Amino acid sequence: MSGRPTPHLPSQGAESGTAAPFYPRLGDLAADTARGGRVGVVVALPGEGAATYHLQPPGGGTPWSAPADANTLRPVPAKATHATLLVRDAVYDHRAGQGSMAILVHHGDGSSTEAVLVLTPPDMERLHSQTERILTERERSLGGAP
Repeated sequence: MSGRPTPHLPSQGAESGTAAPFYPRLGDLAADTARGGRVGVVVALPGEGAATYHLQPPGGGTPWSAPADANTLRPVPAKATHATLLVRDAVYDHRAGQGSMAILVHHGDGSSTEAVLVLTPPDMERLHSQTERILTERERSLGGAP
């Protein structure tokens, strides 16, 4: 094992809330802040015949270098694929005039993150209407009343 964080899942440092440095491995996606956040695939590591990281755009293109200390490289988060409701009560905040529901956001790499879905009154009305329509369609598909 290299002791480096796994791709898309940066580990936590010894101090709570501080992320450990990101040292990408071969094949990892990395965003290069020195290139305006340009995303590349790591194709060479420092010390393996190269003095710097070498990156190339996904799918090919002109490669570029990044410093050996990886100080300009950031992990590319996995994309969210969908969200599901967590089994918790919804909450209405009278002061903010909005409701909230706990959700679990699922990512393409198999990980998930807890989050909060914030709903304004028009959002709540729209969600109620759409949920009612979905339940009616479900009832029809099960042979219930039209």
